[in-house]
This record gives sequence, structure tokens and C-alpha cells, in this order.
Amino acid sequence: MRNFLTALVLGLAIALANFAPALAERVEVRVSISRQVMTVFHEGRKLFEWPVSTAKSGYVTPAGSWTPEFLSRDHRSRRYNNAPMPWAIFYHGNYAIHGTDAVKRLGKPASHGCVRLHPKNAKILFRMVKAEGMQNTRVTIVQ
Repeated sequence: MRNFLTALVLGLAIALANFAPALAERVEVRVSISRQVMTVFHEGRKLFEWPVSTAKSGYVTPAGSWTPEFLSRDHRSRRYNNAPMPWAIFYHGNYAIHGTDAVKRLGKPASHGCVRLHPKNAKILFRMVKAEGMQNTRVTIVQ
């Protein structure tokens, strides 16, 4: 009986370990700095591919993988003259994915480090993250 319980507990632990990563990535956001493109996946299926603007010369959009830290629907930048950052998803300190009014610059580096999106796309992504939960979202930035 003891061996059976040990095997059962071990099997359950392995199953939970394999299940946890799947929960953490219900929404997956991948940003390619070199291509200036964001790809959005939901439960492993590609839903969207949108042009973005990442850091212009002299600034950095850090590469890495994060879970969002907080959401702010009508955010204003304290660092850059109260600049509007609608539908902001903060994922690494002061770095966020957010809407921009500089839509003509999308597809080219133009930001101070954030990932800029068309406001309509930022709203869609914001609502997805809010609905699925920040803990179930992964933001990955690659060169």
C-alpha cells in the first residue's frame, strides 16, 4: 500500500508540473525587435500579428520573458511629459506594451523602450490579458 501511495503522489506531482506551464501561457505575446512585429497566441493558436515600435537609437527594449505586473487602461507617463500610454500592460518595471498616437511610425523603432501598438490592437490585447489573467500571460521579447 505504501508503494502505491508513493507512486500515486509522484504521478500527481509530475502531472501538475507538466500542467502548470500550460496554464501560464494561455495568452502568449511574442515581440520581435528585429522585425518590429508582435505575434499574439491564445492557448497555442496564433490569433494576431501586428506591427510595433520598440526602442529607437539610444534607448533599449530589453529582451527576455515576463509575466505582466499590472494593467493601466488610461496610463500617463511620469517620465515623458505625461505622454498618453493607453491600454498599458506593464511587464518589466517601467516597460510596457501600450497604445500610441504615433501610428505612422509603427513597424519602425520609435519608442523610449516600451512596445508601442496601434490603440485598437492595444485594447484587444489589454482585454485578453485582463480576461485570462496576468498570471496566465507570458510576454517574450526577442532580438
